[in-house]
Amino acid sequence: MPMTHLVIQAPDLAQTAIEHVSALARARRIVELAPGAVRLTEADDTPAARAQVAAYCQEARVDWAYVEPGARLADWKVLAMDMDSTLINIECIDEIADMAGLKPQVAAITEAAMRGEIADFSESLTRRVALLQGLPLEALEQVYVERLRLNPGAERLLLAAQRVGIKTLLVSGGFTWFTSRLQQRLQLNEAHANTLEVENGRLTGKVQGAILDADGKARHLREFAQRHGAPLSRAIAVGDGANDLKMLGLAGLSVAYHAKPVVREQTSRALNVCGLDGILNWFEDTLG
Repeated sequence: MPMTHLVIQAPDLAQTAIEHVSALARARRIVELAPGAVRLTEADDTPAARAQVAAYCQEARVDWAYVEPGARLADWKVLAMDMDSTLINIECIDEIADMAGLKPQVAAITEAAMRGEIADFSESLTRRVALLQGLPLEALEQVYVERLRLNPGAERLLLAAQRVGIKTLLVSGGFTWFTSRLQQRLQLNEAHANTLEVENGRLTGKVQGAILDADGKARHLREFAQRHGAPLSRAIAVGDGANDLKMLGLAGLSVAYHAKPVVREQTSRALNVCGLDGILNWFEDTLG
């Protein structure tokens, strides 16, 4: 049986949790990776052990991942990320709607779409954008300046990826008004999203052109990887909602970040409590 390691991490990782998971996994050694992160070497990778580790970690609020010894970030070629609630801390459309006093109505549709309860993303986006009719562009600027923040660990993850030559893609069912600014700020290779129609400095309540939905996200990842000569098996994709599932399904490593259950169930790995830089602890060339 091939040897497997188990990485566990949490913002406040208790020694008792480390020892308990180590015992469940029958690990040989405990190696500290960083504050709040350890590697348990030669862990039991049987279905029974995995089930016990998963159940305990979920209850203890600890992130866990079985990893191959010697795994290197430099072996990956593409990093694709969703924007809203993945790269950044907000759902932009909800915060724009808040400027019009319509956040509850728009957020309810957003939540249903992310949980997969609204199958047609284009319909849900059209309904939400229509509610924004008449808002001035200053409302978008206010959201960007006052409310939009990068999620914890985002910059560290992207810098590490770029340092080893990974090409970075931001692909969002949100809006180019935000993705273009983030692309420039974070030096991303490409960014794709929907374009809000504007007339006389105000939103018309419509989206220009075809809506970038789940199929569009998958297409952008596939084409981006092709342009950079990278097989999809060497792509990492990170997302949090049902609209990300087709993109995540293409990637060799799919990561659910603080995601809805429907996403966690269909991805390779999940980060439920750690920041985005928790991904780096799965690789041995990102330490130190």
